[in-house]
Amino acid sequence: MASASIHPTALVDPACELGTGVTIGAYTLIGPHVRVGDDTSIGAHCVIEGRTTIGRDNHIFQFCSLGAAPQDKKYAGEPTALDIGDGNTIREFCTFNLGTLQDSGVTRVGDHNWIMAYVHLAHDVQLGSHTVLANNATLAGHVHVGDHTIIGGLTGVHQFVQIGAFVFVGFASAVTQDVPPFLLVDGNPLAVRGPHLEGPRRHGFSAERLAALKQMHRELYRSGKTLANATAAIAALGEAATEPGVRTDVAAMTDFLAASRRGIAR
Repeated sequence: MASASIHPTALVDPACELGTGVTIGAYTLIGPHVRVGDDTSIGAHCVIEGRTTIGRDNHIFQFCSLGAAPQDKKYAGEPTALDIGDGNTIREFCTFNLGTLQDSGVTRVGDHNWIMAYVHLAHDVQLGSHTVLANNATLAGHVHVGDHTIIGGLTGVHQFVQIGAFVFVGFASAVTQDVPPFLLVDGNPLAVRGPHLEGPRRHGFSAERLAALKQMHRELYRSGKTLANATAAIAALGEAATEPGVRTDVAAMTDFLAASRRGIAR
């Protein structure tokens, strides 16, 4: 901890592990089982407890609670964990809870996520990388979110829901079923509005890949086919593709559909 900059009013347990260049603001509390990577900054009035591991280059703003016990009546103090990757921005008043033994035992946050104020990640959430969670987005227990997905403000996600990669969830939505990748959804009840093309386009998807995203949406939501037949048609699209990226996108879609347990948003 000698290389860390710790405000004199902060309460930092000597058993915790702090990397080089870590800064800790006024009145923040750091527990004994916490590990913080190099060059991470933690603002004032934060509480970071439990078996929480935070990677490098994260910026955690004031008034966050990370690693508290899950809001699960079955939790009995088991040594579960919270694991946060690198390069994340975590704004004010966010609450990320530990995992539970009823799942993997770990709540995970990937890398380079932009997480705005008042976001709640409940126990066993698995959040990918390069996501955006706007103000007051609330993810219930066991929710999985894929990479490059955007979740609008005031949106609630039901427990055990899975949201694929490159999904855009609009403002104040209620997500109670799985959302396949590459879709634009919003509303309460949730409705599929179309394929999400702008995010993939900004990440360099070719015209062929974007056309395939449109076709997958048509097969699932405009063709009138059963889910099984639509899935088969999407798989055939991948088999016929000449561009590797299309095959990758099709595999992401068919794998997601095969793994869905709550049924997909229709």
